[in-house]
Amino acid sequence: MPVSFTPIKIEHTQNLIFVPTAHGSRGSCIVVRSSLEPCLPTLKPSTLQIGKKWPELQGARNWDGLLSPLDGTLRGELVRYGEFVRAAYASFDFNGGAPSYGSCRFPSCSLLRRAGLPETGYKVTRLLHVASTPTPGWLSPCSSSYIGYVAVCDDEDEIQRLGRRDVVIAFRGMVTRSEWLDGFKSNLTRLPVADAGNDDDEKEEAPMVVSGFWSLFTAPGEAHCSLQQQVLDEVQRIIREYGGKDGTPPRSITIAGHSLGAALAVLSAYEITTAAVATQQGGDEAAPMMVTAVSFGGPRVGNAAFRRRLEESGGKVLRVVNSDDIVTKVPGFLVDDDDDDRCNQGGEPVKRMDGVPRWLVSKMGWGYSDVGRELRVSCQDLASNLVASHDLDLYLKLLAACTD
Repeated sequence: MPVSFTPIKIEHTQNLIFVPTAHGSRGSCIVVRSSLEPCLPTLKPSTLQIGKKWPELQGARNWDGLLSPLDGTLRGELVRYGEFVRAAYASFDFNGGAPSYGSCRFPSCSLLRRAGLPETGYKVTRLLHVASTPTPGWLSPCSSSYIGYVAVCDDEDEIQRLGRRDVVIAFRGMVTRSEWLDGFKSNLTRLPVADAGNDDDEKEEAPMVVSGFWSLFTAPGEAHCSLQQQVLDEVQRIIREYGGKDGTPPRSITIAGHSLGAALAVLSAYEITTAAVATQQGGDEAAPMMVTAVSFGGPRVGNAAFRRRLEESGGKVLRVVNSDDIVTKVPGFLVDDDDDDRCNQGGEPVKRMDGVPRWLVSKMGWGYSDVGRELRVSCQDLASNLVASHDLDLYLKLLAACTD
């Protein structure tokens, strides 16, 4: 069963975020608001000792035995990664009337501190930008904007606490109207695969993802390469710099995002892990890095073939889902090879297709599959409030209120 909580009042609603709804539905978007203030209050660093437990917390055993009830250490880590996502929101310039709209408000060297995270033990190594479909200036003043950042743990005490050197990639959710227009494109598009000419692969369902998310992920901007390339380049640079040499701590990559950022986190995990598999097949003997995506209020991203390919590559995904958040239920319909067997974290069968014929879902390209494991939370008094139910602050407060 989902975990329920006492009512939590949500304050401060100012920043518009746009998200897509179900394919083909009338009024195919809703507008939700971020509860983030321009600068977050200073947050205390975690003191929980993780040490050798870190692979389990990162999903090495698919979080078996940690979700129901929620493990206290995992809860702390999820909140911590959620705060990194909040920093991506807090550092975004929301001033639509200024030339700096859509940029990062802070320099890399002080981003975390000025965004409310002064003692993380991480340093920001790269700002990330996303290019969306160009629109008239009156509709959206920018088509390329700051979407998040990459940060590396470089503090020895924090490395010892975590049990490894962790790399965080944090993505905010939809903010600009041009991003919303791309998010509205909820049809599935086929992913390019290296072995597309294999006869056996032609008999299998091709991996497909939401075309709007893929466009945002792969489109280059005027002043930067695609977000996909930015992520891969920075990960490869960090691997070279910190290496997997004898005597060095293990390494992990944790990609966290909210709303659109959650979808980009899943796509990033897919790209990093599939690239790593290809590198290993090419004879690279470097120890692989564990890659985990943490999704807060994320929409569906791809079909069952995409889910299988991500799982086969070793990528781990933990989806934090508010039962009342409609964004986590769109787009399309859930279709899997094991439809009859898949259940949510509370052990309840997942609702699928709602009476729509499966052949029609398949023919129209509406068939999606949830990736990874699900951690479901709920706040019953906000069931009718679509805006608050998707709010990142609410997600983090629900997690923080959850007990072992």
